[in-house]
Amino acid sequence: MSDLLLAIDQGTTGSTCLVLDPRRTVLGSANVPFPQHFPAPGLVEHDFEEIWHSVVEAIGRALAVAAVEARATPEALARRIAAIGITNQRETVGILDPSTGRAQGRLLVWQDRRTAGACKRLFREGHERTVRKRTGLLLDPYFSATKIAWLLDHHDGLRARARRGEVLACTVDALLVHRLSGGAAVATDPSNASRTLLWPLEGGRWDEAMATLFDVPVACLPPVLPSNARFGVTRNVPGLPDGIPIHGILGDQQAALFGQGCFEPKTAKCTYGTGAFVMVNTGDRPVPSKARLLTTVAWQIDDRTTYALEGSAFMAGAVVAWLRDNLGIIERAADVEPLARSVEDAGGVVFVPAHAGLGAPHWRPNARALIQGITRSTTKAHIARAALDGIALQIADLMDAMAVDVGEPVTVLRVDGGAAANDLLMQIQADVLGVDLERPPMLESTAFGAASMAGLGVGIFGDLSDLAPTSRSVTAFSRKAPADRVQSLRVAYARALGCT
Repeated sequence: MSDLLLAIDQGTTGSTCLVLDPRRTVLGSANVPFPQHFPAPGLVEHDFEEIWHSVVEAIGRALAVAAVEARATPEALARRIAAIGITNQRETVGILDPSTGRAQGRLLVWQDRRTAGACKRLFREGHERTVRKRTGLLLDPYFSATKIAWLLDHHDGLRARARRGEVLACTVDALLVHRLSGGAAVATDPSNASRTLLWPLEGGRWDEAMATLFDVPVACLPPVLPSNARFGVTRNVPGLPDGIPIHGILGDQQAALFGQGCFEPKTAKCTYGTGAFVMVNTGDRPVPSKARLLTTVAWQIDDRTTYALEGSAFMAGAVVAWLRDNLGIIERAADVEPLARSVEDAGGVVFVPAHAGLGAPHWRPNARALIQGITRSTTKAHIARAALDGIALQIADLMDAMAVDVGEPVTVLRVDGGAAANDLLMQIQADVLGVDLERPPMLESTAFGAASMAGLGVGIFGDLSDLAPTSRSVTAFSRKAPADRVQSLRVAYARALGCT
């Protein structure tokens, strides 16, 4: 009997796996972190072998947890997996040698800023308008194309091999498909392809004009299949039998939108992970942004494409990690909430979390983080509170921009991701937005979305109506703070932005 779903959520700092039953009840889950590599300021790299080991370990642990609940063996449960869904950090990219199955050097992570100069040059040459019209994106090192060109130019012989199609530029999902299938398959989906600056919003194939502009040979780009397609089957994966179909792929933020059941136009979600990402469904047509948001593919199911608008803040949960790892003012990420609650407000401290530059709607890759307003009475509690304010105020800027593009404010925002467990952060967010927040019991919406897409692909679910949100227990947050206090916060934050 094949009735279970396995979701692989390959994130920026760790890999999470979920085992779910046909009702999408989580039977077992596990998260395994992997090393981050920072060769110099602004440079962020991953080693795919370290990613792969974390995925294998997370699969094993999730099956072991599920086996205890089911009073079965992990091997028996693995034989019941009907399909695997993958969701992943989207713009992170590397060069795959299919003949060896290994990435050539490290992957360049979406946070990596080393190609800011290349983007600035293209902007000065007047290319951004064309790039935005064709891809829905902006000229920013966040996206994959300039990273691919950099990798081809900084590893001996790779560019010539890329022109011959001997190596492939792959986002993490395609690398995982290749490894999970034992090297038999490699492909990505439109939600990931649309983040490369090389995929047109309409047209359904790699854009040769964009590839020429970014100096990326089309021959080195992998096949692109619908999000619910059969991408391959497992072979020689530790802990899994051969022959399990990989039947769903979505970029992480699109997966969260799908997992939150935002199937109708103008439904929106915000995921608080390493960064924070607001996305709103715009239906079957791409909506050009007037407010410097991103127009992107949400998913493609068979031959039908759904689009979305997205705004990205590069630092969210990573701000808390920075307070822990770099400043040492907390020991665990969970400590930030009680510390921040110990003061009534930030005491005039303003925190702009621009450690990796500013994303939408500002798009300033060279901006740097700022803590402003420190006095002799400032404590670590005030800094912690200001950090949570800063995360929420970034999202307020994004939601304002989204209202411009959609034509009306979003009235309900569905939230997920690890940092959404922080009740104080969610209350601050509801206060500065003035809209209702809905938080589901299960915050792993990215993995939930990947599993849902896989189940749709393999036929466990008939159509989207089988995946529609049900009457579920949600935690709701509504504005409590006075409007004048919120306005003061926003004005102070806007002033501080001008100093970054």
